[in-house]
Amino acid sequence: MLDASAGSETLFSDHYVDLRAPHASDVIAAQLRETGLVTLNGLTTRQEILAFASRMMVITPHPHGAPDCLTLIHDTGSHAHRAGFGGLGSGELQAHTERSGTPTPPRVILLVCLQPASAGGETLLADGREVHARLMSENQDAAVALCQPRTAYFGAGSGHATQVFTVQADGRFSIRLRQDGLARWSPIVQPYLPVLRSAIAASQYRLLLQAGQGYLLDNHRWLHARTCFTGDRRLLRALGDPRFALPGGFAAHPTSAALPKTSEPVSCARAPRR
Repeated sequence: MLDASAGSETLFSDHYVDLRAPHASDVIAAQLRETGLVTLNGLTTRQEILAFASRMMVITPHPHGAPDCLTLIHDTGSHAHRAGFGGLGSGELQAHTERSGTPTPPRVILLVCLQPASAGGETLLADGREVHARLMSENQDAAVALCQPRTAYFGAGSGHATQVFTVQADGRFSIRLRQDGLARWSPIVQPYLPVLRSAIAASQYRLLLQAGQGYLLDNHRWLHARTCFTGDRRLLRALGDPRFALPGGFAAHPTSAALPKTSEPVSCARAPRR
C-alpha cells in the first residue's frame, strides 16, 4: 500500500509531469491510467489553464462555472452555508468526488492554484484504491456493504441513487462520495460510515498548492478534500472526459481479498422521488 505519511513535497514530486517536456500529453495519459493522479506546474493564467484543459479533456459545464466552463473556486462570502456550495466558502470540505449526484460524473478534474490562502487551504487527496484496500483488510463487512447498489442518495430532488463503490463488469471498481447535507444513506451502510471515514483519513495526503501548481486526477478513483483557510485563496477548476483511453476506476489492490458478490439492489431510505 501507499505510505500516507508522505509529505506534500513528496506527493507532488512523485506524480509530477513537466508540461514542457516532449510528448507530455502522452506521459500524462499513461500516468493517469497507472496511478490516476498527475501534478503540474507553470499554469499561471486563465488562458493557459483553459488551453491545457481543452487539450486533455472534453470540458463539461458546471452550474457554478463561467461561460468558458472553468469554475473559480474561492470564498464568495455568501455561499458557505448553502448545501452543496461548501467549495465556495472558506471552511473545511470533507472527502468527495465531483458531481456525485449525477448519473455519470465527469472522469477527470483539473484544479490549478491562482493564489494560495494566507493560512490553511491544504488539499487532501486519497486514492480510492487505497481506501478500498484498507477496508478489505480491516473491515470486510464495511467494504461489502459500501458496494451494495442504491444504498446512498447524493444530491437534491434531482440527485442520484448509487453506492460508494461500484463494481464494474470487468471487476474494476469506481468510487463516488459526498459527505455534506446532500448525502443520504441506507440503514445498510449507515453503521459503516465511521469506518469509511477512518479509512479515508488514514489514506490522505496533504498537498499545499502554490500559484501555478495544480493536479489532474481521475474523478472515479481519487477523493479530494480541503482544510479551512483564511485569505483570498483562488483556484480554477475544469471537469470533463478525457481525450484518451482511460479504463474505468481502479483494479483492486493485490493485497485485497476477492470481494464477495453483493446482494440484490436495496433502495436508499428516504431518497426523494425523481
